[in-house]
Amino acid sequence: MGTLPFPHQTLVLKYAAISRLLLLTLIVLWRTILNPYDTSASLNPDCLINSRLHHRSSNNSIGSKIENSVVWDSVYFVRIAQCGYEYEQTYAFLPLLPACISLLSRTVFTPLVAVIGYRAVLGLCGYVVSNIAFLFSAVYFYRLSVMILKDPEAAFRASILFCFNPASIFYSSIYSESLYALFSVGGVYYLMSGAKNIAVLWLALSGCARSNGVLNAGYFCFQTMHRAYDALFLKKSGYLTILILVDGALRSICIFIPFIAFQAYGYRNICLGRSPDEMRPWCKARVPLLYNFIQSHYWKVGFLRYFQVKQLPNFLVASPIMSLALCSIIHYVKSQPELFFSLGFQTSKEGKDFAPVLSSSGTDPKSDSGCFSDTSSSKMQGNENLRQRKPTYKGGNPAEVPLENGSFVNSGYLSTSVLPFILHLGFMAATAFFVMHVQVSTRFLSASPPLYWFASYLMISPGAEGEARASLLACGCGGHGVDVTTAKWLLAENTVVIKNDFRSNAKYLYVHCHSADDDLGEHWLKKGQKYSWSFGVNLWGTTLFDCYAQWGNKKRSFKAYDYSNYYCCLNKGSVVWSLNEDGLVAVSKEVTMKTEVLASLKWDIIRE
Repeated sequence: MGTLPFPHQTLVLKYAAISRLLLLTLIVLWRTILNPYDTSASLNPDCLINSRLHHRSSNNSIGSKIENSVVWDSVYFVRIAQCGYEYEQTYAFLPLLPACISLLSRTVFTPLVAVIGYRAVLGLCGYVVSNIAFLFSAVYFYRLSVMILKDPEAAFRASILFCFNPASIFYSSIYSESLYALFSVGGVYYLMSGAKNIAVLWLALSGCARSNGVLNAGYFCFQTMHRAYDALFLKKSGYLTILILVDGALRSICIFIPFIAFQAYGYRNICLGRSPDEMRPWCKARVPLLYNFIQSHYWKVGFLRYFQVKQLPNFLVASPIMSLALCSIIHYVKSQPELFFSLGFQTSKEGKDFAPVLSSSGTDPKSDSGCFSDTSSSKMQGNENLRQRKPTYKGGNPAEVPLENGSFVNSGYLSTSVLPFILHLGFMAATAFFVMHVQVSTRFLSASPPLYWFASYLMISPGAEGEARASLLACGCGGHGVDVTTAKWLLAENTVVIKNDFRSNAKYLYVHCHSADDDLGEHWLKKGQKYSWSFGVNLWGTTLFDCYAQWGNKKRSFKAYDYSNYYCCLNKGSVVWSLNEDGLVAVSKEVTMKTEVLASLKWDIIRE
């Protein structure tokens, strides 16, 4: 049986579910203890458009609790689902989430209306939509991360960070963040897989969830730009270049169509059939764009309009996520300056081969390969080399079988494939800082994959100082109760080293280590060789690595790293195991650089 292309997918789904249960539990707990700051939940007047659509609230206690949890922007989404678009400012909230809420309330949850009331059912549907959408978005985030980073372990770490991101509360509330994350991340995943028609549909739907979804057309533009360049300058085909440009333009336009159609819907409802004196100012504009007018008129959104002294606290609220975004972009630019400033045109051939966003599964723009087809070349390219097949042995002494070195691919956070995501994040971050209400940056940027890929990269980045990485994470999470000490513990780069210190070089030292989640594979060490791995401890402090070692007729199973054991290895920076004829000795060099002996074990002898 071959290696699964997404080995941690089930585990990611499990963590996503745990994170949602934790958030919902906290929501219920704090609603029980504290009264919400926003009191608009109780406002529920009759619908203006059709009063018969209005349903009075139920006196049921469960229904009342659900209705009272509908606050802030949730009020708008539930109201639109209940009564449609009644007021001009409600058009700032795009229709995908209200449509999903309305559909569920009229189908699956209809029997509950008589029990808890119609508005409570709408609220319940909103919670269901947001949380289920988040579960799927976490899975697609992991799949996309594996495809881009080509490292399942880095993708897994990034996905766990996404599951517990600082904007998690919005992904479990009646907000559009979950639907946007699902369709934007999922759409880009399908684009990278070669299923372009599905990608267009999903990215168009992301524009129905949030207005910034239209920016996802940039991924198609970026890919089209590179494909057109290859067709014109490498293949010397002007006809193919035109086909590629037309194909890319049409697909990008399709992503914009739902948002444009919604603006036309607002123009029809508010502007048509009115005299010039009754028309709103935006109706008379050369390009009557309702969304821009609403953001500017009702929410005072505009370039540098938020740069006021009284808004300094809000800039401080946004500083963690903005700092992380800025650091992730700067680090990528400093590491890959030619790649970044050339927009990917100066990458190596190997870099393009491993960058699915720079190419496509075929040269014909009319082709569209299926994403889940076993014969899809793009999927095979995206998933190959994800994990080397572990060597196995059949009988005999495993210490006598040598291990061949594997090859490396262009992978990780600094790879070519990450470039368009960095460009997208840069535009989003600049918009959030200079144009928007900056305090919403945390949730506005929360679906940007590079933030989590960069954090995952920091966790095991070789040569980086742990204190600096911990300080960066504390800066990125400072607004959410994570200090430097806690961040240092979360991101501490713990290292286990196993050395072959046998005086004789007649045999290989066989080592096989694993944790509950990861099998590190089999290794054969010559005299003087060593094998090591680095990792961060889990949130529960239960990190444990078991190892089996054998040299000739000497064998031993041992705990190479046990975080729950004070002597091995609580707060130890590194654990070095020296294996020789006399036994196994573990020493540790702590953060204070103090060396101490942790364990001394004897070999078990294999009797013939």
